[in-house]
Amino acid sequence: MTGVPAAAAGGASGARRPAAGAASGKVPGSAVGRTAARSAEGGTSGTGHGAGGSGAVVGEGSDGAAAGVDAQGEDKGARGKKLTAAAVNQASVWNIANLLTMLRLVLVPAFVALMLADGGYDPAWRALAWAAFAIAMITDIFDGHLARTYNLVTDFGKIADPIADKAIMGAALICLSALGDLPWWVTGVILGRELGITLLRFVVIRYGVIPASRGGKLKTLTQGVAVGMYVLALTGWLATLRWWVMAAAVVLTVVTGLDYVKQAIVLRRQGIAERKAALEEKEA
Repeated sequence: MTGVPAAAAGGASGARRPAAGAASGKVPGSAVGRTAARSAEGGTSGTGHGAGGSGAVVGEGSDGAAAGVDAQGEDKGARGKKLTAAAVNQASVWNIANLLTMLRLVLVPAFVALMLADGGYDPAWRALAWAAFAIAMITDIFDGHLARTYNLVTDFGKIADPIADKAIMGAALICLSALGDLPWWVTGVILGRELGITLLRFVVIRYGVIPASRGGKLKTLTQGVAVGMYVLALTGWLATLRWWVMAAAVVLTVVTGLDYVKQAIVLRRQGIAERKAALEEKEA
């Protein structure tokens, strides 16, 4: 039993010690490995969560900034529309329809000056006066059409347009009668009808608006052609023709005037009846 060498015993114990050391070395190594793995996973997940959190924050901040920009853009757009509308309203008086009406008003004194130039009987001056009258009548057709088609109706146009119409026609009729080319009674009938219908509209406006007469456009056209033919220094059969055209204009003037009077009476009766019915309902 004492024959076992000490070296062998020591070798065996030494062998056991390294083995134990190796075994104990494996445990710390694996623990370190697991710890490192956990740390790596924790770092990755932490980084992932951190990145996700920062991404969410950035995303929310970007959405908020975008919403703020959109809100500011909408506010600026609304303000821009308001400013544009205000600019349009301010500049609406100077639209093309009103400019044509203003041109017609300016042509009235020009027409009178040309009509009475050199005693009022020079064919050349009368031809120039006819050109001014024709331009005024043509613009009367276009300004109303443009105003209705392109929504250019303004308070100025509502007032100035009928004034310009009556001014050019009245100036032509008075000049022709003053020169002896047209009887005064014709001028009186036409101008009396125009002024009378205008006053009648104001009288019954509280009951409603008198609609345009069915022959109003034909009347205006016939008057324009007849007066234009009288402005020109015509002779022969053209002078005879213009007399008949003027006669037709006078007839249409009277007939359409009576139609307006009839419509005004009906409109007034309807308005009175409606008021009575409303009062009876209140009393009941």
